[in-house]
Amino acid sequence: MKNQIPNSITILSLVLACLAIILTFEGELAIAAYLLIGSCVCDFFDGFAARALKVNNPIGKEIDSLVDMIAFGVAPAMLLYQVTKMAQETQQIQLLIDYPWLHYMVFSIPIFSAIRLAKFNIDTRQTSSFIGLAVPAHASFYIFIVLLYLYPNLPQIINVTDFITPIVSNPLVLLGLSVLLSLMLVAEVPMFSLKFKNMKWKDNALAFNFILLWFIMLIFMNIVAMPVIVIFYIVWSIILNFKNNSKSVTA
Repeated sequence: MKNQIPNSITILSLVLACLAIILTFEGELAIAAYLLIGSCVCDFFDGFAARALKVNNPIGKEIDSLVDMIAFGVAPAMLLYQVTKMAQETQQIQLLIDYPWLHYMVFSIPIFSAIRLAKFNIDTRQTSSFIGLAVPAHASFYIFIVLLYLYPNLPQIINVTDFITPIVSNPLVLLGLSVLLSLMLVAEVPMFSLKFKNMKWKDNALAFNFILLWFIMLIFMNIVAMPVIVIFYIVWSIILNFKNNSKSVTA
């Protein structure tokens, strides 16, 4: 029975993602975004439950990858597609008027997510860390960008609205970001994992410090912190990788 607990959480993530896709095309973008946040939560807890219950189920691993493809590949792409179409109605960017097919750049999200998930399943280097950006982190960037587009005047202790609004309201910028960040999914860049090995500080210091930073940013910046922290995570990982490589060369 305990073997099915992680799988049940994964299936719940799938249900939420399917509902999100339906609601996206019904124009309920905010609800769709919140449902995908629910999928992100499920993605954390299915892995946590599997480790806590010491469940090692090959079928569960395959289900997880297939669900991730829908929840963090297809669904956020559809959400971003709708937002870029809405933003274009307001902005009327000439390039997108001349070449409306550029909106399909959002397909880079599911395309590179599929490649990323396939690589992860066969890459033995990614047991304790990641090579390339993880698909849930990648998807969360777009989910919160959509919420920031829908709710541009959220209260913030540190107000960065003037900086963020031109980004989230410009469809061309969003489409460009979708391609650039999707490429990070398959980049050969080691990125640290936020999965806890245990509850000891010394074994998880990096993860604890990063989550602490995330909470502090959330307090001061509201949900603006969410896409910012994804970018910060990428930059931090690149810096750590550079430092580790430098140590290897000098050793």
